[in-house]
Amino acid sequence: MQENLDHVVLSFNKESLMLLNACIAFIMFGVALDLKIDHFKYLLKRPKAILIGLASQLVLLPMLTFALVLLLKPSPSIALGMILVASCPGGNVSNFYTSLSNGNVALSVSLTAITSSLAFLATPLNFTFWANQYAPTATVLKAVHLNVVDVIVTVIFILVIPLILGMWVNKKYPTTTFKIARPIKRLSIIIFAGFVVGALSSNFDHFINYIFNFLFVVLIHNALALITGFSLAKSLGLGKAETRSITIETGIQNSGLALVIIFEYFNGLGGMAIIAAWWGVWHLISGAIISWQWSSRPTLATP
Repeated sequence: MQENLDHVVLSFNKESLMLLNACIAFIMFGVALDLKIDHFKYLLKRPKAILIGLASQLVLLPMLTFALVLLLKPSPSIALGMILVASCPGGNVSNFYTSLSNGNVALSVSLTAITSSLAFLATPLNFTFWANQYAPTATVLKAVHLNVVDVIVTVIFILVIPLILGMWVNKKYPTTTFKIARPIKRLSIIIFAGFVVGALSSNFDHFINYIFNFLFVVLIHNALALITGFSLAKSLGLGKAETRSITIETGIQNSGLALVIIFEYFNGLGGMAIIAAWWGVWHLISGAIISWQWSSRPTLATP
């Protein structure tokens, strides 16, 4: 069954792809409405927490994902999906879940901003590096002739530019931003959820036929991400609030960006698309569970 999944292509037309690109850009714009230059200055005030968070998300998670691929030996398309998701920046709901968890929101927002800003380099470089270390996935990469520069341009347009625009609107029109920020963020999540549900429903047969190929893989992979963030922060002496922030930031990945790359450059390759789509669903569930558990356990979280 795994071999067959490598040849499955999920249906997703060009118009839907354009809308998905616009949706991810809109989500990033909504996230950026909460960002200020002061959040980047947080790096100078708390370099240890920021550096640990960046190391967890940009270095350890992709590396441990590769180790998990070697351990599980999934089909090439599933392995590519795992590596790509691990190479993406933090997801748009991480700040919300951090707030619910009594975590350090300023740290979470700073990490979201920095990883999203660096994604135009970090995502394609991490993805191509680790994918090329595993022979089956390296073969797929060679077959599709992935152009890293094209991926960089895509990420700049759907993440970096909306991020800068949102921060500019926040600074220029703070009163208006305060009024529209929350509705825009809620609307963007609803729209993206609609895309994921639509993509899965239009390919429901594939989803059902191969559910046991990816269901537990995503559960294990997401658990690995959460444990990575928690263990690194805890072992390096960060407080509870910072540890919770880094745990959630590492476990909540921008699966929307992964879907854009998959449909644009891999023609909706089955294993990749299903892994990214199911991750987008599951990390909302796992994040909600963790947030609910931590919400009743207050910390000395900084604002």
